[in-house]
Amino acid sequence: MTPEASAIVSDIDSWSDESAADDTAQILSLDLPNQPDVLLVDDDPLVLARLRELVVAAGYGTRTARSGVEALASLEKHPASIVVADVNMPEMDGLALCRRIRKTSRPGYVYLVLLTVRDDESDILAGLEAGADDFLSKRTSPAVFTARLHIARRVLALEYSLKLELEKKRQLAMTDALTGAYNRRYFQRHLTRELDRLRRFGGNLALLLIDVDHFKQVNDCHGHVVGDLVLMKMTRQVEKCLQRATDWFARLGGEEFVVVLEGTDPAGARACAERIRQTIARTSIDTATGPVRVTVSVGVGDYAFPGGGPPPSLKSLLEQADANLYASKSAGRNRVTCSAGSSIGTQHPAFSSLR
Repeated sequence: MTPEASAIVSDIDSWSDESAADDTAQILSLDLPNQPDVLLVDDDPLVLARLRELVVAAGYGTRTARSGVEALASLEKHPASIVVADVNMPEMDGLALCRRIRKTSRPGYVYLVLLTVRDDESDILAGLEAGADDFLSKRTSPAVFTARLHIARRVLALEYSLKLELEKKRQLAMTDALTGAYNRRYFQRHLTRELDRLRRFGGNLALLLIDVDHFKQVNDCHGHVVGDLVLMKMTRQVEKCLQRATDWFARLGGEEFVVVLEGTDPAGARACAERIRQTIARTSIDTATGPVRVTVSVGVGDYAFPGGGPPPSLKSLLEQADANLYASKSAGRNRVTCSAGSSIGTQHPAFSSLR
């Protein structure tokens, strides 16, 4: 068994998430792609008009609503990042509006500001407990009101920046740094979920275990920089051969990769594997030391599940594909071997010096 496949098999049961690199000292870029929209909610048209003047003068987009019910309908059609609402309104007051907004799942955070003519401590606490972020008296000066809007914008910018950083870390956690393909962690997680889905609903699944032939000699003859370039270019070639959105590709480590073909029968898996093998064998990769050509050996593992029963484990599926990969290499490399034990492929004359 190849070292990469062996490593996966050995830690299937004990595998756990590893922490990403500690970037806590990194300074976030606190900015928003667009100026946030402000929804103003008040049953008094004169108050709404005055608030709208202040918000527009501060450079924010604005919309208005005359009640809590109207505000909720407006948020459904046109999301706003900041909501400024009067506490005392008919039908649905500002406190009830805050509670409804907080209970609703939204794509981004909504910063809630309550306005009232009453500013007793009990009123402020009631507003904050309802989910408001800020509580302002209607006697607040225009300058203070505008400053509070800017505070809301900074909070939203922080939330947006944190979401971007979390997404970057999520991508790094499941992506191979060199090739940009999915990494071993993603492969284990995602394929385990797919096997669970097949257990419930049935279907076909195929794995193509791909190993670059004599890759050590590429590094020895041309250097590791060229070797890395070969792996990156080869990744692009494999991705172009995957014709469906459900097909995906991961680097297990070193020069070994895996293609996962969901809903693919043995014939389809064999055709895809051969397409990948031929594409790589026919491609010359331009490098600083001159053109480099490589071949790959492929082992195919495939299963058909009737549904309602236990599917094979990830370990057994890998072992089947790895056994066929070993057969391809034993038969001369630059070949595809399927579950039936047959292999296809030819030795390209350009590689005779690497055998």
